[in-house]
Amino acid sequence: MIVPVLSGRYRGDGATEASLRRSPKARLEEAIGLAAAIDLDIVSSGIVTVSNPRPGTLFGSGKVEELGAIVKAEEAELVVIDHPLTPIQQRNLEKALQCKVLDRTGLILEIFGARASTAEGTLQVELAHLKWQKSRLVRSWTHLERQRGGLGFIGGPGETQIEADRRLIQERIMRLEKDLEQVTRTRDLHRQKRKKVPQPVVALVGYTNAGKSTLFNRLTQSDVFAKDLLFATLDPTLRRVTLPHGREIILSDTVGFISDLPTHLIAAFRATLEEVTEANLILHVRDIAHEDTDAQAADVAATLDILGLDEDRDARLVEVWNKVDLLPEEQRQTLVSGNLSGAGPVALSAVSGEGVDDLLDRIEERLSEGSLFYSVSLAIEDGEGLAWLYRHTDVLKRQDEELQIRLQVRVGERRKDEFSKRYRGTFVEIDRDAGDAAS
Repeated sequence: MIVPVLSGRYRGDGATEASLRRSPKARLEEAIGLAAAIDLDIVSSGIVTVSNPRPGTLFGSGKVEELGAIVKAEEAELVVIDHPLTPIQQRNLEKALQCKVLDRTGLILEIFGARASTAEGTLQVELAHLKWQKSRLVRSWTHLERQRGGLGFIGGPGETQIEADRRLIQERIMRLEKDLEQVTRTRDLHRQKRKKVPQPVVALVGYTNAGKSTLFNRLTQSDVFAKDLLFATLDPTLRRVTLPHGREIILSDTVGFISDLPTHLIAAFRATLEEVTEANLILHVRDIAHEDTDAQAADVAATLDILGLDEDRDARLVEVWNKVDLLPEEQRQTLVSGNLSGAGPVALSAVSGEGVDDLLDRIEERLSEGSLFYSVSLAIEDGEGLAWLYRHTDVLKRQDEELQIRLQVRVGERRKDEFSKRYRGTFVEIDRDAGDAAS
């Protein structure tokens, strides 16, 4: 595992803004974590300063010889370079080191390939991998330079093996894109159906390993796979959650983001990631105890921006500062006490449960913005009307009397007209302060 650090005037040569935000040590730790995600055995790792990047190999000849000696001594079968490599650089390094070489994009694609467990996920990963592979056919060996003969009696030189391989890959890409168009249409239909039911959608997003799946399990009382592992979750999961006042929401757990997430993956997973853009509320989960938490947050914001979401302007976004249990006691208490203000980030620990109730209150508060508050009087025998209120509104207060039931309810914008028609003459609107007091 090698982490190149470009210095001086070459810092911008192939180095992304995301990589420049991080310390070399943090980059190495993350790269090792990526390798561990697909059970690679790291026999050697290090940080290499590159003062004069070579177009053919990235590293100088001396460093390539040194890496070759390490590969031979450790009998390594794979070298991972945590940096973008051109096809020429990858091919030359493989020849010099006599083993397979992967750059960061290739490693992430391998992880996604190992994680894909659904038909949709498999299609998305294969499409991303083929688009990446198509541009790197030059790295293969000399058989790609051989020519095939012309067809039948038609003259001409025929097509080279590399042209044939590229054509076959393009045909497969077109088939996958057609299949994924059907996935997109299906997801659109599901989203349209969800819009017709009262449950709003709340999506979890964040850097990989920020604790989204652990928080998801805490909120939904489910057992979605959650582990201290990069990209533990790949396929999106949706579950119902009941908020403190009885309102139901649909919580969506999504794939984690990472710095330098390959654009091929973002494009292939767009149908899945659009679940985030369509959500009523988006919770940006951050590992607040991580030394690079600010850099990770910037990477998430950059990916959301690609999806058309501006984290600074989109009112649907709420920051969730997870893993406060790993902070010093004084800092932890300061952050958690800030939850009471009702504004800013929500600090919590998905493992211990501290602050989770504050998050549920914040979700309910944000989803209630624009709601109307009513006092409703129902006949004691109107069980159907009572059941409708509990299904489609937030019942804040209930008082049972001898002949009637009095309730204070919060009605969302989408249910306002239906509520008014169903309970005409039995309700009066109350001010929001009264509704808040009741809640």
